[in-house]
Amino acid sequence: MRYDAVAVTLHWAMALLVLAQIALGWWMLALPDAGGVQRDWFNLHKSLGLTLGALALARLAWRARHPVPPLPAALPAWQRLGARLTHGGLYVCLLGLPLSGYLGSSFSGYPVRYFGWTLPAWGWKWPAAKTLLGDAHLALTWILVALVAAHVAGALAHLARRDGVFRRMWPRWRNA
Repeated sequence: MRYDAVAVTLHWAMALLVLAQIALGWWMLALPDAGGVQRDWFNLHKSLGLTLGALALARLAWRARHPVPPLPAALPAWQRLGARLTHGGLYVCLLGLPLSGYLGSSFSGYPVRYFGWTLPAWGWKWPAAKTLLGDAHLALTWILVALVAAHVAGALAHLARRDGVFRRMWPRWRNA
């Protein structure tokens, strides 16, 4: 049994955005803050992050109404538990990162822009809260990187075993 087209599309769109966000996040920190260049990249990072948070919520809503295909009966219990924990951790990060980023930005005193539109601030200038949320954002980023690595490693292991698990989320390509 496979995931449906909506779940597969959300999965791969989010996967690409996560990889882009990680690369952009590390790269933009090294940019000089000259002429607003760094600010523009930060705003893009925030916009993509908020989009990822919305996609994670959409994916959770879809998943609540569409059951996950069962894992093969032969899969060991520790792998089933590992899959549940990894997926749960990914959702926590994919919701916690945009939230910590948004609130951290709100407490910086600068407006948060979503693709150019100014969003309401949920805070005021509060450097201690900004630092705390920035630290949480960084910690969640490292956790996300580790979980993505575990997820990819698990997927590749299933591909090598040819047990059908990998194929459940792989897109179906149809000839025109």
